[in-house]
Parts: sequence; C-alpha cells; structure tokens
Amino acid sequence: MAELILRTPLARQLVSECDAMVPIPLTPLRLATRGFNQSWELVKALHHQALGTQAKVAPKIRQALLRTGEAPDQHSLSREERMRNLRGVFLVNPPESSRFAGTHVLLVDDVTTTGATLQAAGQALAGVGVSRVSALVFARTPAV
Repeated sequence: MAELILRTPLARQLVSECDAMVPIPLTPLRLATRGFNQSWELVKALHHQALGTQAKVAPKIRQALLRTGEAPDQHSLSREERMRNLRGVFLVNPPESSRFAGTHVLLVDDVTTTGATLQAAGQALAGVGVSRVSALVFARTPAV
C-alpha cells in the first residue's frame, strides 16, 4: 500500500516535507479485537519506503494522538452524524503535545469516506499549536 501511495508525486512530497506522520488511532476495543492498527502499519511502511529501511520510526508517534472512549461505528452514519459522533474523540497525548507546536503533521489513515475522522483528528492537533495538518489515505470510498 505504501509503495502505491508513494507513486503519487504529491504524496511523496507530503511525506518528505512533514515533520511527523501520525496514524489515526483505533478505539481501544477495536485495537484489542483486530490486534493491530492499520494506520500505524501504513505509517511505518511509508517511513521505510520513503526514507529507507535503515530509518527508524519514533515509537512515540504511534501514540501521539489518542482516541478517547468508544464512539459508535461510523459505517452507516451521514456526514453530520459522523461529525457529532467524533466530537471530542481525539486528544493529543499530553506528554507529546509540546513537540508538535509549529510543526507540519501528516495524518495517515487507510480509508476515508466523508473526511470526518481526519477533520476531528486535525482539530485536536490544531488545538496544541500544529501549524499545518495534511492527510494521506490509501483509498476513498464513494461519497455518501
């Protein structure tokens, strides 16, 4: 997936220009059920594809953004319902918040539908002084 994403010149540029790539976190229950966060796996792969296999991804980036609580599944919701569903769900991990002030953060997720998740995560990052938030996803579902 990372290789396909990086074939797009703008994606490669975003990866190289950002100060940090941050995965969209899963709810604790979803993470426990799945056993991995696909967005974190994508961040690691993008990092290695773009910067080489010797480059190490900072483990703290994995939990830079936290998902608080267990919001209902988004699949069947309208855009307005998704935005309400995600209000206040994302939080920048307090010990990490000061490192993001004035930076360019690239949010990474596997799929987006309405952009509500990316928007809510971006708002949390903006709240700690991130100067620019970009997003990179593998796929986009048809508009709902």
